[in-house]
Amino acid sequence: MSLRERLTECIERAVENQEAAGMNLRVLRDGEEICYAEAGWADIASGRPIRRDAIFRLYSQTKPVTAAAAMILVDRGILDLMACVDQYLPGFRNARIVSADGTVTPAYRPPWISELMSMTSGLCYPDADPAGQYAARVFEENQAMIEAGSGMDTATFCNRLGEQPLAFMPGTGWRYGTGADVLGAVIEKASGKRFGQFLKEELFDPLGMADTDFRVLPEKADRLVTCYQRTEAGLVPFTGMHLAVGRYDRPPAFESGGAGLVSTLEDYSRFATMLMNGGIWQGKRILSETAVRYMTSSRLNGDVRRKLWDSLGGYNYGCLVRVCDRPGECSHFAAEHEYGWDGWLGTYFINLPEERITFLLNQNVTDTGTAPVVRKCRNILATELEKAERRRGR
Repeated sequence: MSLRERLTECIERAVENQEAAGMNLRVLRDGEEICYAEAGWADIASGRPIRRDAIFRLYSQTKPVTAAAAMILVDRGILDLMACVDQYLPGFRNARIVSADGTVTPAYRPPWISELMSMTSGLCYPDADPAGQYAARVFEENQAMIEAGSGMDTATFCNRLGEQPLAFMPGTGWRYGTGADVLGAVIEKASGKRFGQFLKEELFDPLGMADTDFRVLPEKADRLVTCYQRTEAGLVPFTGMHLAVGRYDRPPAFESGGAGLVSTLEDYSRFATMLMNGGIWQGKRILSETAVRYMTSSRLNGDVRRKLWDSLGGYNYGCLVRVCDRPGECSHFAAEHEYGWDGWLGTYFINLPEERITFLLNQNVTDTGTAPVVRKCRNILATELEKAERRRGR
């Protein structure tokens, strides 16, 4: 069986098992497609199949795009990675920490820009502990405003987050949280442009990412896949909001740098290929090679690294991407120096620089992240690449 046949069989089996309604994937070497596969439905009820140009909600796979946008400003000498966030967002002045018992004390400083990207800022997502409960109030407030037809803008929302106590002293721990959202607001203030406008001018237009945005235009609405959630009765449509994101029929006031973008396989391939090429896309330099290297290098050591999720065994963390530095500890066939990220709804991308391979898979089912089907496809890909190398060696 060919690589395409094996990957197609794998994702078809996942669809049959109702792990997802539908999905597509793409494999590239040096930016050239070597495999595309699709299976299942963009919408079950209507029988609309998944196609190449299907638009998916990226959620946390938005984060690497936000990191790259910040690195553009670093390249230009506009953004200082060691600058405190309160230079751009006054809500972070008088930063505080909340302990597990709810005690609030002053922090010795606000987070640095670099700590937003390494998830070591102390910012967190809504959760059951005291810090998570403070964050939840801000998300709930904004979500209620959005559902009523308005909503906080990006800077206002992130200033409100800055007014809440952090989970720990900046730089002393790792916790997945709202750092990318705050980074989007910092980019707005540093560039003098709305975050979405900056992304369009500096990344999406130069890369030809015509379907990547914080909204879906009416003429593209039939390409947006239906989002599903798993229940005992099977997959059912999910129409709610998550992290104040979920309305794509209008320009959002809050342009979430951590979760807000929609995109396609083709568009995200262009972004991933630019990174693979050391910041160059079709002869045009988007980022310096130094910036790409910084973004995709391991940032965590010692006790801080030990705070990473168990599911990230074998990985370190760079600038809003996982970075593999111990492949033998990974739960699938990984490669040293690979980097990438995934999303809440199951979108996934990885670059393997030494192999010059990019792998992307899209699906939209709640609470998915890196799904079993992704690990299975990664293992198939690694095995087939090894076979191809052996054949060439002969």
